[in-house]
Amino acid sequence: MKRGKKYQEAVKAFDKTAVYSPSEAIGTVIKTAKAKFDETVEVHVRLGVDGRHADQQVRGAVVLPHGTGKVVRVLVFAKGDRAKEAEAAGADYVGAEELVAKIQGENWFEFDVVVATPDMMGVVGRLGRILGPKGLMPNPKSGTVTMNVTQAIKDIKAGKVEYRLDKTNIIHVPIGKVSFGQEKLEDNFRTLIGAIIKAKPAAAKGQYLRNLTLASTMGPGVKVNTAQVEA
Repeated sequence: MKRGKKYQEAVKAFDKTAVYSPSEAIGTVIKTAKAKFDETVEVHVRLGVDGRHADQQVRGAVVLPHGTGKVVRVLVFAKGDRAKEAEAAGADYVGAEELVAKIQGENWFEFDVVVATPDMMGVVGRLGRILGPKGLMPNPKSGTVTMNVTQAIKDIKAGKVEYRLDKTNIIHVPIGKVSFGQEKLEDNFRTLIGAIIKAKPAAAKGQYLRNLTLASTMGPGVKVNTAQVEA
C-alpha cells in the first residue's frame, strides 16, 4: 500500500523497530499526527488467548476518565416507564418494534451504541444478523442489556468504550483525540489497559499481553513495551 508524504515523514521521526514506554509511545503518536483534522488515538493489543474457546473470551467495557472526544448517539429499546427514563437521560432514539422495522426496512444506522432492557431482547434478537457483525448487538457483559437505562446512557455519553477480541485475538479501542494531550491520553490508556488486564481469563496461559501498539488515525504504529504496562 502506497503511503503519503506526511506518513513517510512521520515514520522517519522515530525508530519503528524499538519498543517504548507507554508515556514515550503516546508522546510519539502525538508528535507524528500530521493530519489536518483532530486524529483519534487507538490502542491495538494482541492477547495470548484463543478467542475460539468460550473460556478464553475477553470482552467488557470501561468508562475512560476523559471520554473519547466523540459524540456518541445512543439508541434504546425500551417500553413504558423505561422508555420515558431513557428519553429523560438523553438517549438519541427510543422505541421498540417500530425501530426494528426501520433498521430492517430502511437500512437505518444513525446510531453508535444500542442499549436494551432485558424484556426487549426477544424483539432486538430479530436484528442479530444485522447488528451482530457491526458490533452493535446489546450485551450484558458490556452493560448494554440493563434495566438501569439512565446509568447506561450516562456512562456511554461520558466516554464508555467496549473492548472485545476480533478473530485474530486483537483488541482495538480508541482512547481519545490527539488534542487531548499527553496527560489525558495517558490516563485513558492506563484505565483501558487496567480493565483488559483485570479481564484476563483464568484459562489464559503464558504471556497475556503479547503485543501493544498505539497509533493515530493517519499515523504509523508505535510499539509499547508490554513489560512496563503489566508491571
